[in-house]
Amino acid sequence: MTVLTDSFFDSLASSISGTLEAETLPPACYTDEEFFRFEKEALFHHEWLCVGRVEWLEKAGDYFTCTHANEPLVIAMDRSGTIRAMSSVCQHRAMLVAEGQGNTRSFVCPYHHWTYDLDGRLVNAPAMSKTCNFDRKKYGLPTLKVEIWHGFIFVNLDADAEPLAPRLAAIEPVVANYEFERLRGPAPAHHEFAWNWKVQFENNNDGYHANRLHRGLHDYIPSSLASFPPVPPGTAGYYRLNGSLHANASFNPTEKALFPVFPKLTDEEQNRLLFVNLPPSLSLVVLNDVVIYLIMDARGAALHGLTFGSLYLPEAMEDPAFEEKRAVNDEYTAHIVAQDLHVDLLVQQGLGSKFAPRGRYSWQEDAQHQFNQWLVERYWREWQSRRGSTAPVSEIKRAS
Repeated sequence: MTVLTDSFFDSLASSISGTLEAETLPPACYTDEEFFRFEKEALFHHEWLCVGRVEWLEKAGDYFTCTHANEPLVIAMDRSGTIRAMSSVCQHRAMLVAEGQGNTRSFVCPYHHWTYDLDGRLVNAPAMSKTCNFDRKKYGLPTLKVEIWHGFIFVNLDADAEPLAPRLAAIEPVVANYEFERLRGPAPAHHEFAWNWKVQFENNNDGYHANRLHRGLHDYIPSSLASFPPVPPGTAGYYRLNGSLHANASFNPTEKALFPVFPKLTDEEQNRLLFVNLPPSLSLVVLNDVVIYLIMDARGAALHGLTFGSLYLPEAMEDPAFEEKRAVNDEYTAHIVAQDLHVDLLVQQGLGSKFAPRGRYSWQEDAQHQFNQWLVERYWREWQSRRGSTAPVSEIKRAS
């Protein structure tokens, strides 16, 4: 039985009421494969998706591969130094032309040796001279729009998508002093987890659980000091602030920064943590000496990939004791992450239950309300398009 009905989408209105009146999204949004296929079109085929960092591509021919919503992509630096994003699907028989990462002069399909330049142009197709009306210019790799935001590479599958940067103007003053673009870090870790990408995204947004689930680990960053500044409509992300009980709080046994603190931070910024969320793919945990990034790749209703990395000032990485300090941070953070991963798995199991609720929110969960607003607007827009309505989304909202 389909969940894609007018009544289902009407029911989403209760998830975007004020935080203290709202209820959680229907469990089917996290468990139903048909809804995930709908979500791919509503979100992933039109929104800006983070794929990695600029410094992963240092010279012409450098490339790395990734996926988003089961779309295989290759990100490369061409001979002019421009970062390109392309489908990695060969336009002959759909073989992937690239795997992993490395440096190459061109992308050669291993199946039949169709060869593509670093910008996606088809430059060689063996034994195709007898094929009727075959024009190499028409068979290049599909290209994607690319934008760079503070060192993070974003791509968009929608050729008509609005630019990303103007839609993040409200967040610029909040992130400016951290100078994300000049930070560097070791190679990230790649994982696959058996729960919905939104469960992961919500967990990273959630200040409510911080000194409850992580009691003893987060007590100096209490949930009671969380705040959720509003952003203007149309902003492509949102953020949460969380005060700390002492300056430059960090995740290690000393509870304070082990690495050089970002030099432009104000006194106010040194006494809080920042959480930046750019759905549907990037979530940042911003401390005062390290930025933790999570890049989410939705793969199914109950499956997603996660790229997990950290960024530091370049001089921090030049310190001979860097690896030792990082090991201290990582070991401590591992306890926090293990608690989160266990909860995420059990939440996914609970969402599949006949008793799964549409629960209520605490004021400390306002980030989830902001996420719901971002999601529901896009769900409604796609549903409106499918049913052929010409009414603006705002009228659908009022009618709901």
